[in-house]
Amino acid sequence: MNPDASISSVFNPGGIPTAWLVLGFFGQAMFSSRFLLQWIASERRRISVVPGLFWWFSIGGGLCLLVYAVLRRDTVIFVGQAAGLIVYTRNIVLLRRQMRQTTTSGLG
Repeated sequence: MNPDASISSVFNPGGIPTAWLVLGFFGQAMFSSRFLLQWIASERRRISVVPGLFWWFSIGGGLCLLVYAVLRRDTVIFVGQAAGLIVYTRNIVLLRRQMRQTTTSGLG
């Protein structure tokens, strides 16, 4: 590695605009933090738990990374994130349905 290389050339060899890099890193941080949320929730209950926030962070991070993939014209990242968004959204729909059923069954 060239000792004269700037830090930006190491982390951004493609010359991506800073705003898009920030979006990409934000999306990745949000996406990765969902595992921390899941771990904390599981440790608190002493059982494996996937909290609803896990899926919301998945969607938020996935959307940011999907936009980043479009801007980068990266088909691999795009397909991976698009497929994941379907799963994350479906899980939120299932959670909401479960919450409604729990609420209505408690009224009967």
